[in-house]
Amino acid sequence: MSKKTLILAAALMALATPALAGSVENLERERSGLVSTMLAPDLSPGERQESLAAGQRRLVDLERMVLRDKTLSGRETTAVRMAFANYDLTFLVLASGEKNLSLTDHWLEQMGLSTETLQNARKGRR
Repeated sequence: MSKKTLILAAALMALATPALAGSVENLERERSGLVSTMLAPDLSPGERQESLAAGQRRLVDLERMVLRDKTLSGRETTAVRMAFANYDLTFLVLASGEKNLSLTDHWLEQMGLSTETLQNARKGRR
């Protein structure tokens, strides 16, 4: 085989390799989608509630999977360290249930926001 053929074959094999996402990465992807839904200005309250309920069911499953994942104890990646360092934000559904708060209220509380601060906020230039 020529060098060009080998290089092309190696490039194609590299592209054909599936991307491997761990349980923490899958959790983060689903959680970010749920937060985006919470903040989406184009959704009606009914649509938002319906979408949050569906996302919450998926997210709680992923949160439980991460907590039970035995392979994470050997992985010292930044994502794994940050996930367990920020329990209340990473495990959003479980933590909100522990505090008897709605998912949105819990997230806002963790971000340092309250209904009062949001109502007092004004739109303007900085």
